[in-house]
Amino acid sequence: MSASSSYSVLHVATALTWRGGEQQVAYLVEELRRHHVRQWVLCSRGSAMEQYCINNGIPFFTAKKRSSFDVSFATRLAGICRSNKVIIVHVHDSHAHTFAIMAATLFRNKSKIIVSRRVDFEVSKGLLSRIKYNHEKVVRILCVSDKIREITSKAVDDKSKLVTVHSGVDLGRFRGKMNSGILHREYYLPAHIRIIGNVSALAPHKDFGTFLETAAALRDVLPDTVYFIIGEGGERSMIEQRIEKLGLQKTVYLTGFRNDIADILPELDLMLMTSETEGLGTTILDAFACGVPVVATAAGGIPEIVIHEKTGLLAAVGDVQGLAAQVNRMMKDRELREGLISGATEHLENFSREATAVKTMREYLAVAGIPL
Repeated sequence: MSASSSYSVLHVATALTWRGGEQQVAYLVEELRRHHVRQWVLCSRGSAMEQYCINNGIPFFTAKKRSSFDVSFATRLAGICRSNKVIIVHVHDSHAHTFAIMAATLFRNKSKIIVSRRVDFEVSKGLLSRIKYNHEKVVRILCVSDKIREITSKAVDDKSKLVTVHSGVDLGRFRGKMNSGILHREYYLPAHIRIIGNVSALAPHKDFGTFLETAAALRDVLPDTVYFIIGEGGERSMIEQRIEKLGLQKTVYLTGFRNDIADILPELDLMLMTSETEGLGTTILDAFACGVPVVATAAGGIPEIVIHEKTGLLAAVGDVQGLAAQVNRMMKDRELREGLISGATEHLENFSREATAVKTMREYLAVAGIPL
């Protein structure tokens, strides 16, 4: 990758909050900096991404995002590209994609556009979406799983633009981490109580209703077990109501947002992911890195990480009884558990942040016309 200084990249990330997609942008930017890639970030003014760039010395620009179809943001994008001779605009969310297309169409921005696609639902059939995904300046669409590439391909005329670049995690973040007992101490849990957890934003597609119903189904089967939902979001009120309805007040704990995930994860006896849709599921990779076994739904790209009976156990989306059965198996069969943890650890090497960055740089070099 010695030619990394021969091209320049503007990352466009417009979300105000910080979720999995923003973490992936951060990992990529940090790895590209290690490879001396000339890069900047364009983010929304007042966003979590702006604060991240300030805290970490990342060169950045900001613009105020007024709407999802913001001409002023597109103007700003085009101006930055002209002033800095940007070769590649890498867009990391839907609004960023729209602004890049507007900059190319309205202001004749000549930068090539690379799109990261992280969601596992079909591209809208509307005219704007057709234009966005088939514009001549869009030279690559990087999908975080093979499943997303399959789904996205329906909207893309030139299938050769579609490439799978799996998301990665920072393995060093978890290296050497041991069970510190933080949750047991904070919530006054006896040492023999086991913990099944889920670390996610409290969003509809995470399907916490199924998570709670699975906990209820296991109440008598796994009596010395509690459940932790670690995260924050708009579904909190619904979750609280469902906990009360199912009589799980003494069994399920909501921690809210935590910034000590690397210390918490090793304490879990099992991670239970019940998502309806999922681009890839990097939280599962975090669990793998901590030696935590995983039971999950076969949603989106999850089966590319959780290979059934090799790196974890799967059940169908929304299948409470199936999930409960797999959780019971995992918790009671020590040999199975240890084998799956071993398989997950080996599989994890394919999903490091370094591997993601190297695959991304190969695409940068290809579209910039620079030999590897």
